[in-house]
Amino acid sequence: MVGGRLFMDAVDRGGATLLPIDSEHSAVFQSLPDDRRTWDARVEKIVLTASGGPFRTRDPASLSTVTPDEACAHPNWVMGRKISVDSATMMNKALEVIEASYLFGMPPERIEVVIHPQSVVHSMVQYRDTSVVAQLGTPDMRVPIAYGLSWPERMTSGAQALDFSRLGALTFEVPNRQRFPGLFLSWDALRGPQGTTAVLNAANEVAVAAFLDGRLRFDRIAELNERTLNAVLPGPVTSVDDLMALDALARRHATQLAEQCQLA
Repeated sequence: MVGGRLFMDAVDRGGATLLPIDSEHSAVFQSLPDDRRTWDARVEKIVLTASGGPFRTRDPASLSTVTPDEACAHPNWVMGRKISVDSATMMNKALEVIEASYLFGMPPERIEVVIHPQSVVHSMVQYRDTSVVAQLGTPDMRVPIAYGLSWPERMTSGAQALDFSRLGALTFEVPNRQRFPGLFLSWDALRGPQGTTAVLNAANEVAVAAFLDGRLRFDRIAELNERTLNAVLPGPVTSVDDLMALDALARRHATQLAEQCQLA
């Protein structure tokens, strides 16, 4: 969510009800108490789940040779090339951490990510008493879309129901920082000045485009993102125009970095 605080302030001023449709954030929303005013007091943390992408078990030392076709070969879904690369680096989950922080008013230290390759548990909420409430279902976007359209009621989504007799084991893993360094930039960005998340998003879009064009190694995407974060420091962000200017500045800097030979 590159607009971050600006966007949420606009929602509050307009008295709107914001309903998340992305499957992970819809799962969190479905697992939270109905009364938003109690979230901070009752909730310990939000736990977002991630598939782990095509390189979940790959040796981090071998990531320098990853090709665009390999990065786009997701084990569970067929997606566009940009989001497929984001899933391979887990940068998609980094952006979801940022979204969750703003959507649910949770500080970064109360958001966690676990790898769940079966993609059955779509996300969880741990309460202060250590109870965990989760939303489970077949990985089908019709479910969160139907929930968003019918909230606060529920309607038939058309998705296949879970068959627990055939489900098998559900496993969870801690993300490996060497394999997925870009994921951990989300917490750094959230702790930075307002607008830092926009810098991260802009840098990543430039980095992924450079990788898909053969101008940047796969294992350099996170490095380019981190170096852009360190170099482009947001000034006051009070309008959409400020965000657009910051986005352009971050893209220019990231493009210059991508052209440097040490990143290729």
